[in-house]
Amino acid sequence: MLNRIILMGRLTRDPELRHTQTGTPVASFSLAVDRDFKDRNTGEKTTDFIDIVAWRSTAEFVSKYFTKGRMAVVEGRLQLRDWTDRDGNKRRSAEVVADNVYFGDSRRDGDGAGYGGYQQSAPAAPAPSSTAPMGGYGAPMGDQFAELSDDGELPF
Repeated sequence: MLNRIILMGRLTRDPELRHTQTGTPVASFSLAVDRDFKDRNTGEKTTDFIDIVAWRSTAEFVSKYFTKGRMAVVEGRLQLRDWTDRDGNKRRSAEVVADNVYFGDSRRDGDGAGYGGYQQSAPAAPAPSSTAPMGGYGAPMGDQFAELSDDGELPF
C-alpha cells in the first residue's frame, strides 16, 4: 500500500519547535496550498490550509530556516489522528508527517538560504544532489549553504 503526499505552498505561520519528554524535536506548521481549479461561482481558487508535522533533524531544519510566508515543498505521508478535546468530545484531524522539506523559492535578501532542503533519512556526509527535487540537499549544511551567483547562466 502507498501513502505518499507532496505539497507546495506557503507557511501560514512560523514553525513551532517543541521537544517530547525524551528530548525528540518536533516542529509543527501549516501550509496554504492553492487548488489547481477555480470555483464556478466566484472564479477564485480555493486555498487549503494543511497541518504539517516534522520530527528530529527535519524539525530543527524547518524551524531554523523557514518562516511565515516562505514557500515550501513537503514530501511525506498523510496521517489521521483521533483525540479528545477539553470538553470530552471525540475529534479527528488529518496532518502530513514530513519526511523531506525543500525550499520552494529562492531567497535573494542575502541570508544565503537559496534553494535546498533536508531529508529525514539522509546520509551523515552532506553533498549536493543534482537529482534531488527543487535542488534539494541530502542533509543539512548548517550555516554553510553555498552562495549561487546570478549571472544569467543556468548551472546545468
